[in-house]
Amino acid sequence: MLKEKIKQLADDFFEETIKFRRHLHQYPELSFEEYETSAFVKEQLDRLGVPYESMANTGVVGLIYGEKPSTKVLALRADMDALPIQEVDGRSYGSQNLGVMHACGHDVHTSSLLGVAAILQSLKSEFGGTIKLIFQPGEERLPGGASIMIKEGVLENPVPTGIIGQHVMPFIETGKVGFRVGKYMASCDELFMTVKGQGGHGAHPHQNIDPIAITAQIITALQQVVSRNADPRIPTVLSWGKIVGNGATNIIPDEVYLEGTFRTFDEKWRAEAHERMVKMATGIAESMGATCDFEVRKGYPFLINEERLTTASRNFAVEYLGEENVVELDIWPAAEDFSYYSQETNACFYRLGTGNKAAGISSAVHTPTFDVDENALKVSIGLMSYITLRQLTTSA
Repeated sequence: MLKEKIKQLADDFFEETIKFRRHLHQYPELSFEEYETSAFVKEQLDRLGVPYESMANTGVVGLIYGEKPSTKVLALRADMDALPIQEVDGRSYGSQNLGVMHACGHDVHTSSLLGVAAILQSLKSEFGGTIKLIFQPGEERLPGGASIMIKEGVLENPVPTGIIGQHVMPFIETGKVGFRVGKYMASCDELFMTVKGQGGHGAHPHQNIDPIAITAQIITALQQVVSRNADPRIPTVLSWGKIVGNGATNIIPDEVYLEGTFRTFDEKWRAEAHERMVKMATGIAESMGATCDFEVRKGYPFLINEERLTTASRNFAVEYLGEENVVELDIWPAAEDFSYYSQETNACFYRLGTGNKAAGISSAVHTPTFDVDENALKVSIGLMSYITLRQLTTSA
């Protein structure tokens, strides 16, 4: 049976996939600088006999051709970039690049897709259709490598009928995976605001235009965009993470600078909210004698898992792992540039459990202590291979 055959191949390629992951973890590279990572991926694809082309500078797109007749095309995606984080000391496979770390599991994603490539290439005589392997740069940095690869034609020649991606999840135990049909991850916009007044001595506020007091009014008022303008059925988040007003105990500064994020799950409301925030902030500032420069730097759209592809993939995961090891995900207000693919074609983005509380592996992503239970790699390469072949061999 296909399941048993893939599980055996996952066993066979498991140790090699771990070696891939540890190599990538030791030599992480920041977004759009994944030159050594790209070269490593190409080296492994050459070894497997998988043809590929470069895209978006450091991106790599490989093709596996099934030998049975079929016109089906399915894309699989892994991101390759790391984060500007200094990893904790003491790991034998710890980062060798100072201040750079695979703290979001992209080393797992890339090594897993290489393992999947090995499994599927070895089975190409048993299926029909084409598998497009997308090794993508720059997920962690705007404008997002996915958007660049789409512009350069990654979803063309051949055109996939769907795309599948997976992402590590430390809060799910190794051996389990999670799926959600429909809207899953939020859009993400960066906000930059400068409120300019007229500084002076804190003992004479009547002689000044206090940007700190005005900024406080703006922050409070902008929360009404969420609480009173957003449809309650559309999750919406507005958070300010940086506020700088370089005054002192008795000095009112000339200006206050802020940075924040806006996230939601509806593109129409997203655009409306941008307009409301800018209008409200500038209006409050002007009414109090100040000015406000408000920039909305548009980021990734929301991510939606297409019902048919995702439901089928979830069912195949149940076949491969058992019902008890497939969990339902809630919406997740973080952002992912896989969302660009989901806006262009049928998409399924699921979560790979990588946690192991008993072994102390539970740190969140984007932290210096993040790590994964490497046993998840066997699940990763086997499940994605199984889902892929079931998708290609099941009638539409």
